[in-house]
Amino acid sequence: MATEAHCIFCFDVLTSKLDDKTHDISATFAPAKYPLFVTWKLPDEHDQVLRGCIGTFQNVNLATHLKEYSILSAFEDSRFDPIEKHELPHLINCVSLLTNFEKADNYLDWKVGEHGIQITFLDGTEVRNGTFLPEVAVEQEWDNEETIQHLIRKAGYRSKITPKLLNSLQVVRYQSSKKQLTYSEYIKIKQN
Repeated sequence: MATEAHCIFCFDVLTSKLDDKTHDISATFAPAKYPLFVTWKLPDEHDQVLRGCIGTFQNVNLATHLKEYSILSAFEDSRFDPIEKHELPHLINCVSLLTNFEKADNYLDWKVGEHGIQITFLDGTEVRNGTFLPEVAVEQEWDNEETIQHLIRKAGYRSKITPKLLNSLQVVRYQSSKKQLTYSEYIKIKQN
């Protein structure tokens, strides 16, 4: 599902944008539709640091939306400053294609490392929602409870997290086909 070609395409889009080039970039992969997320990371001493991650749960055209979300996640993720050209040689791109969506029986009915989760809940009259891709809990070394707590906060909830709130969560679990490519790997491929 997620392939090296998807990551190459995302790097093509980003490098073109950073170089202020306006030429059209053609996809070299087969047409398909999936919910997807595009993630940019930088390496640090022990792991990787998030630089942007934006996606959609809609079943969308890969070529069109990988292009759109490559740009959005690099420059429009409000949690981070826009990616700058000097960061390019160090960047890591991850493409996640989402599959196997199913309603969870309760807020703990999912497996760390296997499932991503999407939550929806009411905060007064406001509907709040959030998601973590399957790798987030593993990377952060969280269990199910910790992941849910962090996701509720990510969704913008600032009050005390009570058993009543936890039991009111609507949880959808899903899986992800993920491919990752470093900029140096991208350059080697482009030179061949």
